[in-house]
Amino acid sequence: MADDARRLIDFIDTSPSPFHACTNVAARLEEAGYTRLDETHAWSGTDVETGFVIRGGSLIAWRADGHAPATGMRLIGAHTDSPNLRVKLRPDTSSAGIRQIGVEVYGGALLNSWLDRDLGLSGRVAVRSARGIEERLLLVDRPVLRIPQLAIHLHREIREDGLKLNPQKHLTPMWEIGDESEGAFARFVADELDVDPAAIDGWDVMLHDTQGGAVVGRRDEFVSSARLDNLLSSFVGTEALLATAAGDPHVEMLVLFDHEEIGSTSDRGAASSMLPAAIERVISARGGDRDDLHRALAASVCLSADNAHATHPNYPDKHDPQHMIELNGGPVLKSNANQRYASDATSAATFVAACREAEVPFQRYSHRNDLPCGSTIGPITASNLGIATVDVGAPQLAMHSARELAGVADVTHYRKALTTFLRS
Repeated sequence: MADDARRLIDFIDTSPSPFHACTNVAARLEEAGYTRLDETHAWSGTDVETGFVIRGGSLIAWRADGHAPATGMRLIGAHTDSPNLRVKLRPDTSSAGIRQIGVEVYGGALLNSWLDRDLGLSGRVAVRSARGIEERLLLVDRPVLRIPQLAIHLHREIREDGLKLNPQKHLTPMWEIGDESEGAFARFVADELDVDPAAIDGWDVMLHDTQGGAVVGRRDEFVSSARLDNLLSSFVGTEALLATAAGDPHVEMLVLFDHEEIGSTSDRGAASSMLPAAIERVISARGGDRDDLHRALAASVCLSADNAHATHPNYPDKHDPQHMIELNGGPVLKSNANQRYASDATSAATFVAACREAEVPFQRYSHRNDLPCGSTIGPITASNLGIATVDVGAPQLAMHSARELAGVADVTHYRKALTTFLRS
């Protein structure tokens, strides 16, 4: 179990952005013999036996291995993005003799968790060259930014009123002494990439905590790390796919979407045509027609893997008293009558069967009636494809914080359950 947790931490530490996460998963797939395909090229039958595609921060991989075109699929869906702070298009600003970088809040971040942390930069940069626009990965994994909190001596009302942050005024990180210098950020990025600043035409760059993940607790029971939501699911989903083999009864597929934290409506989010198009092309390249496509979808099951709320020991009243969730208590089966989660009786039974076969514990989660319930890619995928879908996840605390907490044993439980789901 400790080995699984440490490999998870290594994956997360080297995946500060969705683009880095996809690159790292792709490296493991290629090492295992998977072929990366170009969406602009024609796909043949041999191409799609074990293949994958990447679109920005999203990745789809599959093992078809000689199955008939109408064979049903087992899909694991997760997401690569996490709430954070992202660099604006014209970020150079200054105040009180301090140069700063303008940022924008991405997703439902716990803003206070980004204060007083040593922050780096990561993402992708569009660089113009003689060959056209090239995408370059940027990784500045050293502390170059910080957002200092206001001293309590100047903010004594915080004790009674709590911390209130204005995201426009209070979240601008500082990075050097001096007045505003137009183009300073672009020049910094250019130096990191060893290119001409004038060649930089755009960026998708975000902040990350440079403190690496750790196994913590008196008996090393917990994983403390950034981006557990949802790189934990991305990691165990990758592990599950790599554990599959030729001769398994289904076509197995791993789908890692970007932009889940902001609603999934993008060219590569769960609400896009990326997954339906990939499935149709894989079936077509294996000689299938539209009827085979619909037969395969009717015989398929999707597991939407996104972390679940463990019961917080300091706020037990925020949880349904009949659905308390424990860290290291096993993966969580999530259900919601209003379809914020896509699980129903039969899709849930598929996951329960996998847990029992894998001999791992599992838990059942339902949200309080008097609190709004979050959602996942599950309902979107179910409605886009018309396939049975079950929502599950590993229990965690501090969801959407810059640093989150999960259980060491749950990493292994989760991996075994998802592997068995794909292969059973």
